[in-house]
Amino acid sequence: MQKVLTALSEPVRRSALRLLWDEKEHCVCELMEKLAVSQSRMSRHMKALSDAGLVTGRRDAQWVRYTRTASLSPQLTAFIEALWLAEDAEEASE
Repeated sequence: MQKVLTALSEPVRRSALRLLWDEKEHCVCELMEKLAVSQSRMSRHMKALSDAGLVTGRRDAQWVRYTRTASLSPQLTAFIEALWLAEDAEEASE
């Protein structure tokens, strides 16, 4: 659980995971563009998410395509979604 909390503590990683939450596969190049992050920085963030078991990567030529890990527990899924709801509520109140 410590790796999950550490991975979720960084805003770019939370944003990347949110993009992957649609359960579709996304190229790291797409994540870089949407989050305005360099390739090396995005790779480090995705490694942290992968090490925490939150995403799965698949090499496709020069890029890696990521997807949300399908086997996340319902409790962890609910926790992550509650985190995003709290973030959204905080942003709305600002």
